[in-house]
Amino acid sequence: MRRAGVLAMYVSVLITAGGSASQSSDFHLAGDYLLGGLFSLHAEVVGRLNLSQPVVPMCQVYNLKIVGYSYLRAMRFAVEEINNSSTLLPGVSLGYEMVDVCYLTNSIHPILYFLSNKHSVVQLHNNYTCYQPRVLAIIGPDSSEAAVIVADILNLFLIPQVSYRATTDELNNRERFPSAFRAISSMEQQIVAMLLLLKEFQWTWINVIYSDDDYGRQNLKLLRITHSTATVVIVLSLELTLQFFFQEAVRQNVTDLVWIAAEAWAIDHTLYNLTDLWKVGTILGVAAKEITIPGFDDFRVSLAGGDNGQASDQNTCNQVCDQCLRVARDIDQHLRLQGERIDFNVYSSVYIVAHALHKLLDCNATGCHKRMVYPWQLVPEVSSVDFTLLNKRINFRENGDTPNSFEIIQWQWNQPYCPFKKIASYSAKRQKLLFNPHDISWHTPNNMVPISVCSQKCGPGQWLKPIGFYSCCFECIDCESGTFLNNSDPYNCQPCPTDQWSNARSQDCYPRLVEYLEWQEGPTVALLLFSMLGLIAILVMSVIFAIHSHTPVVKSAGGRMCFFMMASLVIGFLSIPMYVGIPTVFKCMCRQTAFSLCFTLCLSCITVRSFQIICVFKMATRLPKAYNYWKKYNGQYIFIAVVLALKSAIITTNIIFNFPAPILLDVEDDPSIVVLECNERDNLRLLSNSSLDMFLSILCFYFAYMGKELPKNYNEAKYITLCMTSYFVSWVAVFLIRSIYQGVLVTIFDAAVVVINLLGLSMGYFGPKCYLIFFRPECNTAAYFQTSIQSYTMRQD
Repeated sequence: MRRAGVLAMYVSVLITAGGSASQSSDFHLAGDYLLGGLFSLHAEVVGRLNLSQPVVPMCQVYNLKIVGYSYLRAMRFAVEEINNSSTLLPGVSLGYEMVDVCYLTNSIHPILYFLSNKHSVVQLHNNYTCYQPRVLAIIGPDSSEAAVIVADILNLFLIPQVSYRATTDELNNRERFPSAFRAISSMEQQIVAMLLLLKEFQWTWINVIYSDDDYGRQNLKLLRITHSTATVVIVLSLELTLQFFFQEAVRQNVTDLVWIAAEAWAIDHTLYNLTDLWKVGTILGVAAKEITIPGFDDFRVSLAGGDNGQASDQNTCNQVCDQCLRVARDIDQHLRLQGERIDFNVYSSVYIVAHALHKLLDCNATGCHKRMVYPWQLVPEVSSVDFTLLNKRINFRENGDTPNSFEIIQWQWNQPYCPFKKIASYSAKRQKLLFNPHDISWHTPNNMVPISVCSQKCGPGQWLKPIGFYSCCFECIDCESGTFLNNSDPYNCQPCPTDQWSNARSQDCYPRLVEYLEWQEGPTVALLLFSMLGLIAILVMSVIFAIHSHTPVVKSAGGRMCFFMMASLVIGFLSIPMYVGIPTVFKCMCRQTAFSLCFTLCLSCITVRSFQIICVFKMATRLPKAYNYWKKYNGQYIFIAVVLALKSAIITTNIIFNFPAPILLDVEDDPSIVVLECNERDNLRLLSNSSLDMFLSILCFYFAYMGKELPKNYNEAKYITLCMTSYFVSWVAVFLIRSIYQGVLVTIFDAAVVVINLLGLSMGYFGPKCYLIFFRPECNTAAYFQTSIQSYTMRQD
């Protein structure tokens, strides 16, 4: 409370110079606890405000702002209701003093008056914790600019302030204004309601007219829209300056526009009664929600009795002034028609303070604990109020305003007894407008909704692209190929589904031509023919080897291992149809596993067979113990099993990280075509899957090179070199083809590589053996083999 000390000197000087302000206060009612009311009844103060004079009395009759009079009557009505209540503040009476702030020009003087003590002085203290000003809380003022000025002063003393009409977002700053509250939603919610109204009717090009004050500048900042030539005009201004503006608009024949009024003038009856204002077009407005206060209409025009105020005189408009009541009664019908909107905010503001005081005094059903109450003690109780008033929940959110809603109203020129018609309701909680557009009467022919856009209508298949910084003007852009324009969203071209395509500027998509390797195609027939021939050949060779399994040629070829190789080759040839037809998960799985496992099995058998021959001729004498272990424990089968297990692990890992499944791939040359194939075009996966085979092939090369000097019937370097060279060349070609081409051609090439490698192993390894069996039987004898071995041994010696 020390920060109030500097201001106290200033307050003391002003109040002391002004004399006894209470003698000139407009309306005073004694009570246990006193509230201060700030209302705007003067439209302006003529001449310079003289602070050496007492507080400005209530409005002069000739310059009466009668709506403000209605607000102060709402405050008195609420106080009297509370004083007569047996449940709220029982045994406690509220008093009030109401002062005219003359709209904007007289905000400081009344506040200094309320801050003073009963002697009209604020003494200088180091701590104001126990200081008791004239009033416990203040209701008002109404304008945003005046409310901020008042809040800056009151927060130095932590006096609760509840403003009933100030929508400025400055009051949201709880660090700067800890004791300032609002009984109306913030400016932000008003702007949201306006924007939803614009969105509802797709008005994207608008004029914005704003007053050069806090109210107008802050609203403009929220909207972020520049001036333009449009048929919709948003007017962000207080009501005082608009009378001259609209008179000039009528004089200059500004017609056929849609005007959107801010809350400050949305239900201003003075503007409504301007001559020929109906010519300007349709006026919509954002107004506080109307809530009927039972009995208030009659109270507003009733003669006050038992007032502890001053006698009326000819020039002032007090509660006991006959002239003031006569003016109020003259326009009573209009006040009733415009509804109790801000009146309810004033009414609820008083109840907010009353409920806070009720809690602070520990009131119960029988009474309250009356004691000295300092304003700062009331602040936390005000911020935590939560009660229901006329079926409406009253509490404060984090930014210090109540969750009151707004309404969208329309000015009706042909119904003077119902000038402001509700056409929509806005909920701040849901941030949504609920209304029926058919309830609106437009100024246009056939009651058509006015159009206010800055862009021409686009043609079919063109989307609206925002121009420049603001998103209210657009240019027409053609939708690209592969996209289409959905009429429900003219601002974005929607991509076609993966199985559909479209040309430029399309409004729908057509099915893509799905390509895959079909059965009746020429390459398919050739592949199946060669695979069938290879299958028949390997089956015939299997029978030949089975018949001649006891001969040296079959035994030198690997013996029983030959049948493992032949079985894997049979499975490999049978997997070729998996490349043809519509790909499925099963086919993709077979393509990724069948040939790879079969080929690895063949390579491992050839590798171990070549290794065994090298061991017999070159290593058996050098490492006899190791060779004996190899023979004893069937090392060749252990080697094959380990290789197959390793290859299975590689394949399983690839399946886990890249599960084989059919996918649709675009064709760059013709996007209208899509290729349906398995998702196996991952070069990394292909490389990892082939790495073991490449290693085995290198071993085969190495062992073949080591055995180039072995006996001729054991020397198969030429055949192995031919098979392995075919393998290397084919897989290098696979990588190149996949990098360059796409589509069905890649599938054909993959299948062709499989067939070539299977045929290479079948004919390159088993073919020469069958040739010896049938056409060189003299070479298929034990004697011939023994002779070859002896000749090799003699050469080595």
